[in-house]
Amino acid sequence: MISFIVGTTAELIKIAPVFHRIAERGATPKLWFTAQHVDEVADVLADLRLPEPDLWFVPRAQAHNLESPAQVPGWAAQVMRTAWSRRAELRARLTEDGRPPLVLVHGDTFTTPYGALIGKKILKARVGHIEAGTRSGSILSPLPEELNRKIAGKLVDIHFSPSEREVHNLRNARGVVVNTEANTAIDSMRQVIDQPLDVPGLPEKFGLATLHRFELVSRADKYREVLEILREQSREMPILYLAGAPEREKIRALGLDNLFDDKFIAQPKMRYLKFLPLVARAEYVVTDSGGLQEECGYLGLPCAVHRARTERHVGIGENVMLTEMRGDLLREFLATYQNRRGESWMDKYHPSDIVVNSLAQLGYC
Repeated sequence: MISFIVGTTAELIKIAPVFHRIAERGATPKLWFTAQHVDEVADVLADLRLPEPDLWFVPRAQAHNLESPAQVPGWAAQVMRTAWSRRAELRARLTEDGRPPLVLVHGDTFTTPYGALIGKKILKARVGHIEAGTRSGSILSPLPEELNRKIAGKLVDIHFSPSEREVHNLRNARGVVVNTEANTAIDSMRQVIDQPLDVPGLPEKFGLATLHRFELVSRADKYREVLEILREQSREMPILYLAGAPEREKIRALGLDNLFDDKFIAQPKMRYLKFLPLVARAEYVVTDSGGLQEECGYLGLPCAVHRARTERHVGIGENVMLTEMRGDLLREFLATYQNRRGESWMDKYHPSDIVVNSLAQLGYC
């Protein structure tokens, strides 16, 4: 039996095509949820035709989005309590179809090492890691993602790596390393990218920004700088900034509300089904999201990654520019983005097929 242990909407998005391809082979994978994200989960499940999780490690009535590092210890303790107290039941579920037990984790969130630890040490199962081997080269940037990846890498038996670069990063890792040639996000993108847009008052041409990472938002000087640059740029073409609740609170706390108007437009984050078609329509993207960097890379869409480092290399040096969190490099991107549009890779890669074919060869589905 295969069970996914995931905890965020991004993880749900990227495991969805793998989940469906396993199910198409006649298996019934389980979905166990740690509830790092809660607010948008129902929408993502519906949009990607995923079932309600079979298990919530944090009781659903008590679950809420993790919005600060201070909330992590209590959340982690609850996840581990549930895993330990229900270990006999969960082990039985993993063996009920007669196949070897396997836990799949994804990416680099807090759930990644915790899920690997639960699968390996508590449930005594093999563990596979989708999107394995990405490295920024610095434990502190981004923190805690780089640390999460390294811890998970020590526990995992099957590493599904999105390119030859990540395979090389895992050259000394224990277990099996499989090159999936791309991130499974590209398979999820195909499901939703052609959906109609539903954004009232959307300008004909616009830039799109998403900036939410702790390493940026927690630095008032850097966060203020990037918002002021975007405000300045929006005088030439409107910019839509999709901001979650923590970012909106930070904007209020810093007194930056006056930056936003009918050209620099702040709106709440959107569900995936609406967000990806919006990305595809944008003239360019400014983001600190590694996932969105990859999505822009696959689309050939000009993208500035406003981070000191990135563990992902899709599009870097081509349609994607790493700003190193420097205002001058962001301004350079905004002045030259028209020259950065590249070719779309949307029909080139099918990583979820590689993942599931490998699992079938190993006897898991």
